[in-house]
Amino acid sequence: MSKHSPDADVAFISALAELLNKNELTELSVMREYGEYDSLDVKVVKQVTVVQQSAPMMQAAPMVQHASAPAAPAAPAAIEDPAQHPGAVTSPMVGTVYLSAEPGAAPFVTVGATVSEGQTVLIIEAMKTMNHIPAPRAGMVKRILANDGQAVEYGAPLMIIE
Repeated sequence: MSKHSPDADVAFISALAELLNKNELTELSVMREYGEYDSLDVKVVKQVTVVQQSAPMMQAAPMVQHASAPAAPAAPAAIEDPAQHPGAVTSPMVGTVYLSAEPGAAPFVTVGATVSEGQTVLIIEAMKTMNHIPAPRAGMVKRILANDGQAVEYGAPLMIIE
């Protein structure tokens, strides 16, 4: 077994992280061999936040107000974050979302469908394992935020059930 410095390993990992940022990569994996039975496996991953934009909403024509009419209350300025919605079903892991049991099959749920607590609403594949994701509560599916085959991060909003 050869001797190597932990400080050199830290510098090596820092250099990898710098390469990751400089070249706009999201993942970098390297194996550094020090001898026959001594090596360092490093995987540097940058978490990327995926922002999904819904279809643009139509705006109503502006209202004309007369001087004697009271002012209308202001509309909420901030757009609602789906992850903060009380009915949000979030991803319990990093993986790939599948909305049906197999390609070409009917989806587990559709917008407007009523689900019961514990019912499978989608699958997340992680490390070649298909993980059935159950509905955390009974209700109606209001929005499906993930697309079939989409990669998701831990905590990403997948759908809204109210």
